[in-house]
Amino acid sequence: MKEYGHFIGGKNVAGTSGKFSDIYNPNTGEVQATVALASTAEMRAAVENAKAAQPAWAAKNPQVRARVMVKFIELVNAEKEELAQALSNEHGKTIPDAHGDILRGIETCEFSTGVAHLMKGEFTEGAGPGIDMYSMRQPLGVVAGITPFNFPAMIPMWKFAPAIMCGNAFILKPSERDPAVPMRLAELMIEAGLPAGILNVVNGDKESVDAILDDPDIQAVGFVGSTPIAHYVYSRATANGKRAQTFGGAKNHMLVMPDADMDQVVDALIGAGYGSAGERCMAISVVVPVGKEAADKLVAKLIPRVESLRVGPSTDREADYGPMVNADAIERVSGYIDQGVADGADLLVDGRGFKMQGYENGFFIGGSLFDNVTGDMSIYKDEIFGPVISVVRADTYEEALEYPMTHQYGNGAVIYTRDGDTARDFAKRINIGMVGVNVPIPVPLSYFTFGGWKASGFGDLNQHGPDAFRFYTRTKTVTARWPSGIKDGAEFTLPVMS
Repeated sequence: MKEYGHFIGGKNVAGTSGKFSDIYNPNTGEVQATVALASTAEMRAAVENAKAAQPAWAAKNPQVRARVMVKFIELVNAEKEELAQALSNEHGKTIPDAHGDILRGIETCEFSTGVAHLMKGEFTEGAGPGIDMYSMRQPLGVVAGITPFNFPAMIPMWKFAPAIMCGNAFILKPSERDPAVPMRLAELMIEAGLPAGILNVVNGDKESVDAILDDPDIQAVGFVGSTPIAHYVYSRATANGKRAQTFGGAKNHMLVMPDADMDQVVDALIGAGYGSAGERCMAISVVVPVGKEAADKLVAKLIPRVESLRVGPSTDREADYGPMVNADAIERVSGYIDQGVADGADLLVDGRGFKMQGYENGFFIGGSLFDNVTGDMSIYKDEIFGPVISVVRADTYEEALEYPMTHQYGNGAVIYTRDGDTARDFAKRINIGMVGVNVPIPVPLSYFTFGGWKASGFGDLNQHGPDAFRFYTRTKTVTARWPSGIKDGAEFTLPVMS
């Protein structure tokens, strides 16, 4: 049985804590590997390694750093089929979905090769008598990322690519549920020419997380996961003087106007609501059709599509989605469906008890669909993180708009309509971080930034895009005057110059 340790100082090392976690094959329910869980001492050793390596890396000019990333992208593309299979085998998402996971990470790496431009400062000649003023962006030093199980390729690359290109050293603490791809990405960075110690992967549990949050040499922390943990990480990191950007849960709404193309809406919901077994922070989990006629039409078209969802092993490239990540996920989702029924929602399609022939012990669950869900129900208020969609009916656009506006989460919201005025009003007024107009999953491309509002995100700067380069650097402003520009009697003191 394979045993994962850590990747420190440019090489794989065995864990020494004596603590391990099982890694399951979601298709079969069998333990297929184990992963070491680092102690605080092991985390500290990785930080010291990174701290020693970082100054020389930061001293390299940005074009040299970018060339390493260009080579890394080449290596990942050459190995993407093997990476997708490894990802699918541990996570359970289908092979095509795993390829998408990797591709969206690569896109951030591609954007990060523009580091030479993205780190440029500003310059003003003649800001005062013989005085020039300019700014420069400099790396923070050692930074860290704590990433979730549901995107084991994309989110690590979202974190480490811009951080490393800025000249930082990076400590990655990936999910212990699917560490194979993060470990391999670190190996490929070394093959691409990254100096040893600049990217370290330390597997672990809460002890490792706390070690990151408390370590005095780690200057910034990025996190993606549930809202309670995001709030914990943000609070503890900032209390220790660190920068933090932490992203939590979501309850993404789709408003469906009466003029929407219902066939397009249903097609969108099958992918956005049930793809990857709903284990996405940008999954659509609430649909708010406006008016009884629109709601009835939508539900009538949606029921047979949900009933005919193709659930299969992750190796089935034609499946709509594969298994969930582990047995706990099945139990959690089933519990929410039980509660929805108890609260009085109409369960139109029941995915509980689904068994896959030949994979009876796998972590499979069918798609579920609720109608007549109300705002006080737990299936509406909480993030289920599974293949469950709730239909919440509204009589008017304004009533429908209130649902996402007043919900605690603010990750994504979508409207389907043919009316430009309604779409523009929605985009302008909605208090949500990422908005879609006839787009079911409004994840921005790598040159924009990704981030939710309200309880979906903590911190002032978002992931990838220009915000990432602001987050992983600090700005220094220089005011310079040379002897030839100094005139007799000239003074430069705050608040005036004379």
